[in-house]
Amino acid sequence: MIVTALKDILGTDRDVSGSGWNSRRLLLASDGMGFSLTDTIIKQGAELELEYTHHLEACYCIEGKGEIRPFGDETWHVLEPFTLYALDQHDRHLVRATGADLRLVCVFNPPLSGREVHREDGSYAPAES
Repeated sequence: MIVTALKDILGTDRDVSGSGWNSRRLLLASDGMGFSLTDTIIKQGAELELEYTHHLEACYCIEGKGEIRPFGDETWHVLEPFTLYALDQHDRHLVRATGADLRLVCVFNPPLSGREVHREDGSYAPAES
């Protein structure tokens, strides 16, 4: 059994930040669950262009307000508490926090190793075998 409190992750190597975002990695590949789970904050006013070419991701909004849209499409979808989005086609997308910080619970498959940061193209490197 794995029991982890967010307060125990803050300030450790599982608390990873980049420009406009902070990802607290609750479960990683090393935990052996077959997926990773993060508590992610997108900072108010940040707009991120991302494309997880090597990972599938599903995100569940639990706090804040934001928007997401596929890259190349002008239709924004509202993100608010109790809204899920899933990037089932490795979708290149834009996500932004429009109100306060946007807080998401995110699942990645394959699981993250823990130190990933977005590369120049917005993706994470492939999972190591």
